[in-house]
Amino acid sequence: MAAGGGGRNVPPGSGTRDGMRRDGGAEPYWSRPECRVWTAMLLLGTCLLYCARVTVPICALALSSDFHWDKKQFGVVLSSFFWGYCLTQILGGHISDQIGGEKVLLLSASAWGFLTVLTPLLTHITSAHLVFMTSSRFLMGLLQGVYFPSLASLLSQRVRESERAFTYSTVGTGSQFGTLLIGGAGSLLLDWYGWESVFYFSGLLTLLWVYCTCKYLLSEKDLTIPMNYLTRGLLVPKQSKVPWKQLFRKAPIWAVIIAQLSTASTFFTLLSWLPTFFKETFPESKGWVFNVVPWLVAIPTSLFSGFLSDHLISQGYRTITIRKFMQVIGSGVSSIFALCLGQTSSFCKAIVFASASVGLQTFNHSGISVNVQDLAPSCAGLLFGVANTGGALLGVICVYLAGYLIETTGSWISVFNLVAAVNSIGLCTFLLFGEAQRVDTDSVYVDL
Repeated sequence: MAAGGGGRNVPPGSGTRDGMRRDGGAEPYWSRPECRVWTAMLLLGTCLLYCARVTVPICALALSSDFHWDKKQFGVVLSSFFWGYCLTQILGGHISDQIGGEKVLLLSASAWGFLTVLTPLLTHITSAHLVFMTSSRFLMGLLQGVYFPSLASLLSQRVRESERAFTYSTVGTGSQFGTLLIGGAGSLLLDWYGWESVFYFSGLLTLLWVYCTCKYLLSEKDLTIPMNYLTRGLLVPKQSKVPWKQLFRKAPIWAVIIAQLSTASTFFTLLSWLPTFFKETFPESKGWVFNVVPWLVAIPTSLFSGFLSDHLISQGYRTITIRKFMQVIGSGVSSIFALCLGQTSSFCKAIVFASASVGLQTFNHSGISVNVQDLAPSCAGLLFGVANTGGALLGVICVYLAGYLIETTGSWISVFNLVAAVNSIGLCTFLLFGEAQRVDTDSVYVDL
């Protein structure tokens, strides 16, 4: 099917609906009502993604007690998720760019939902509990690795530029909602019915979400025909041509990748070490305070950043100016509060600084996270996957390096200095070379 604009041919499964196009040859955008419904459903999907992701950490003590694991063994189980998570980011983004992100999201969610439900049953059948749980977490990482690249691909094709920041920021709050939901409901279920109930709760809710999305938001044609293109696309990858050499020669592409890599790694570092920081620095403090308050603050800040970004763009400000402004707050100002966190001896101030640092990091959703959609909407999923893969790998290194710094220096200041330094590298790169003009106009998609 020939498409106008840049001489591109777009496969039927990659952004058309019944052959209709809404904006003279570009991918069709959702209407306002459609966008609201999809935003709500994708927010819920992100929430359930995190519910499934943190079931094992929530059940850490119970699992270790039942299967007699020490901390080293349980560390192997926890880390196995991230190794799987790194492997499918790029592939998931590429397939989403070809057939539509919603299809990949639903396939992935169906698989991780079933896996979560079956995990307690299969764990009790096998005697090799450590091997099975490690393999299960690795597979969970593989399945969930496609989610955010697919989300980036979907929103780049279906959401107008003037609405992308708020939409992505809203959907992104699902990570905080999911962490809070499984932290609250999961803790109660764990106390009342055992660790198995936490897995059943998360897995069944995910499968229910998949069913409702398929039934009410997608037609039978949407669900069946793209699968044929997926199969054929995997078998015949040369039928889609994207000028990767030309793309990766452009400074704005590298700027957004480096910035995404930096912010992802520092987020993983804070997520991994903040609880330990509070436990060791303020041993008398209540765990629910420092484990809940920063993530509660992150929800409204994420929504506000998206609203502010779209509002400023609608007022006539240049898109790249707003993207950079949001990134200054998300990487720069948040790092200042992280540095303050390492200097304070007051628990109340520490909570304020931690909440500000974690909350302001959500401004990244309106900066680099949507900038990749500005630059290359036809291959946003793949590019996001490249950046997220690098971010996850660097995150593992930074988490380890933070632990090494704590052991060698005995000071938490060095950890927050590390966070600020890595953020500064990404921010400076983006400020110098970041752009918002589309650079993928030479991309060509050939009908399958």
